[in-house]
Amino acid sequence: MSALGRVVRAGVGRRRVRTVVMVLTTLMAVTASVLAVGLLVAARAPFDRAFAEQRGAHLTGQFDGTKVTAARLAATADAPGVTAAAGPFPIVSVRPRTVTGSDFLPAGVDLPPITVVGRKDAGGPVDVIDLVEGEWATRPGQIVVAADAGPFRPGDRLAVPEAPGGPTLTVTGVARSVTGTGEAWVTPAQAEALAGAARGTGGAGGAAEGDNTSAAGGGSTAYEMLYRFRQAATEADLAAARAAIVAEVPEGAMSGARSYLTVRQDETANAMAFVPFLAAFGVLGLCLSVLVIGIVVGGAVGAATRRIGVLKALGFTPAQVVRAYVAQALVPAAVGCVLGVVLGNVLALPVLNEVGEAFGAPAGGLPIWVDVVVPGAALLLVTVAAVIPALRAGRLRTVQAIAVGGGAGGAGRGGPERRRTARAGRAGRERRGAARAGRAGPEHTRRARPFGARPLSLLPPAIRLGLAHPFARPARSATVAAAVVFGALSVTFAVGLALTLGKVQEGRILDSAGSVVVEAGGGQGPPGAEVVPAEGAGSPGGERERADPAAVATVLRAQEGTRRFYGTAQAQVAVSGVTGATTVVAYDGDSTWGAPEMVSGHWLDGPGQAVVTGRFLTAAGIGVGDTVTLDEKGRRATVRIVGEAFFTQDGGMTLLTSTTTLTELELGEEALPGRFHVRTASGTDPAQYMDALNRALEGAGLAAFAHADGGNSSSVIVAMDALIGMLTLMLVVVAGLGVLHTVVLDTRERVRDLGVLKALGMTPRQTVAMVVVSVAGVGLLAGLVAVPVGIVLHGVVTPFMGDAVGMTLPDTVLAVYDAPVLACLALGGLVIAVAGALLPAGWAAGTGTARALRTE
Repeated sequence: MSALGRVVRAGVGRRRVRTVVMVLTTLMAVTASVLAVGLLVAARAPFDRAFAEQRGAHLTGQFDGTKVTAARLAATADAPGVTAAAGPFPIVSVRPRTVTGSDFLPAGVDLPPITVVGRKDAGGPVDVIDLVEGEWATRPGQIVVAADAGPFRPGDRLAVPEAPGGPTLTVTGVARSVTGTGEAWVTPAQAEALAGAARGTGGAGGAAEGDNTSAAGGGSTAYEMLYRFRQAATEADLAAARAAIVAEVPEGAMSGARSYLTVRQDETANAMAFVPFLAAFGVLGLCLSVLVIGIVVGGAVGAATRRIGVLKALGFTPAQVVRAYVAQALVPAAVGCVLGVVLGNVLALPVLNEVGEAFGAPAGGLPIWVDVVVPGAALLLVTVAAVIPALRAGRLRTVQAIAVGGGAGGAGRGGPERRRTARAGRAGRERRGAARAGRAGPEHTRRARPFGARPLSLLPPAIRLGLAHPFARPARSATVAAAVVFGALSVTFAVGLALTLGKVQEGRILDSAGSVVVEAGGGQGPPGAEVVPAEGAGSPGGERERADPAAVATVLRAQEGTRRFYGTAQAQVAVSGVTGATTVVAYDGDSTWGAPEMVSGHWLDGPGQAVVTGRFLTAAGIGVGDTVTLDEKGRRATVRIVGEAFFTQDGGMTLLTSTTTLTELELGEEALPGRFHVRTASGTDPAQYMDALNRALEGAGLAAFAHADGGNSSSVIVAMDALIGMLTLMLVVVAGLGVLHTVVLDTRERVRDLGVLKALGMTPRQTVAMVVVSVAGVGLLAGLVAVPVGIVLHGVVTPFMGDAVGMTLPDTVLAVYDAPVLACLALGGLVIAVAGALLPAGWAAGTGTARALRTE
């Protein structure tokens, strides 16, 4: 090994604290940066790859067959900007019923409505369907279901009792559309038959089996067209392309549209939500790395001035000295980079697996270039941070370096400290002499002196020395303050993120404000509910009849412990501007106390109103104040969007309205409340309340459901909290180690002065207090500066997290810093500074007086 290599190895191995600090700071920065950049790139890779391979549709359009013919729709393939088109395909919404049972679904279960598309085959110029299992439906009586439509396998049978003739369809395959153009596929003739749209006297069988379209003026009530455009990179491009399609058909013919950007956002939302806060932690980590490495290398140069002189006397050139100190920073930084890359890839795997499963593709890993570029950039920053103090070492003259490094308390070192020590010693001797001489003065003078003394003079000498120290070393105190600022800023930012995610966790599920849910007429409770069955009237076999909502309401009002309640009904209907069936939750009674958090507008306060999320507004291309039309088998109701709310249930695509809307759609019993959400009075025991309620409802055939604590938690939010906690802990530890290293350097330089102070009577406890106080004030001020900066960073990053999932976060989710939280955060800088100074303070207190005085 060369002489330079031996110097580097000795420097890295001898200063273990310095080495650990540099490894940890680069580890944290590279881990967060690899995760942020890697997820930003890799999370979309499975979708982009599948979209390219399957020639996914840039835009999926649904059209009203009563307003436009199939021939007119086929002509839209020549609209400006269209490069490829497929369709028109007849579509129909049906509510199937299981005929064969399985481990997941028994026979006779009515399933939610699904959108069935009539396609001759799985190929075509747009949206090639990926057949996961089985084979394509080639004749009537067969159906292919989407992989995410339910736990179906080839051979299962589904009945469609509402269709003419109540046909039974056999599942022949399971498939996947990259842009979700359908939930099931049948032949075009079968689709027409399901829609009850027989043409001529031959019925559905009159359509040619090999044709994807109906004849002009045919009977299908809805069609689907799939388009690819020349320009489709942004929402603006797709809006212009959509406008070109709309211009080619009669007004109002397009009933809904969905872009591939919306699908991609839905599928990658969970992964993309990690990117904003990971990027923020990555930037904080890199900045802290530059600062701490600059502190460490600068301290190493200052502490080893004499060693540098010896190296030069032995023949080392200035360039070799610079390389030696830069290498002493790069070696531990390289170790931290390698560990950071490994940890970043490991942490990214669960998130990427979830994205890959959505498209039936292997998750893969982060791109190789991310694992190269990110640590390379980190090492470049480390080099820049280390070169500046290393150049100072290279410029030192040999004789000057040896002379200056002759002792820790030599010329140029500890002068101000020694002068303060001498003054403290003289003052102590004068006080002791005055006491022995009896010149204490009159009693009233001794009592009056404290009232006229300066405040600092009332403090013990050790505390005064500690408070004065930052002014003697302003540059070093500034580095301590900077390290503490980054640590306290990270804590403030992390606490805000945790509180925001906690509020998102609470408000993501609809109607979660109540403590008890009463189900009228069977069914299942809401997510996370605990089922408590109650025997009731019904048919043999235990199937309960639907209860009268008015009777249920009467029982609830009379039940002791009931504070307030409201009812909800649920249906799935077609909504203008949105493809596929939309879940509608309708409210009956005063539901303001259980309403989701509002982003804009107001909650329901009358008939003909609706509230939706920002994701729904984007998908439908509308805004608050616009109207949408709900359609159920030709029966229509128009509602006005009066508010934008925040919730993530059903992907945020649920429409909230009043039960009068469902009544207008003539849904019969489905328009009546089937579930009641109850808030009990304060001090009511939930178990006793439910037991009493079940006894009161026993004759009506009802069951009560109690929300279980923590049943609605999101695994994604839990993972975010864990990752935020880990990165914050790493940042705080690095900041604390930066303080520790600075105090160690300072204490070693002042060791002879500490010996003088101990010789004058300073106790170990006073020594600890002096060292801790020397950074406590700086830490407190740095914490006060960091808190508002952390609040600003939280306010900038969290909206980007909402944008990543297509949601606008309400103000109540963003404004999470209340007075008690701020009071605790204001002390964060003090805690970090004191924690970093305790170890060197203990070392200083344990150093013997004689040993300290002999140090040169």
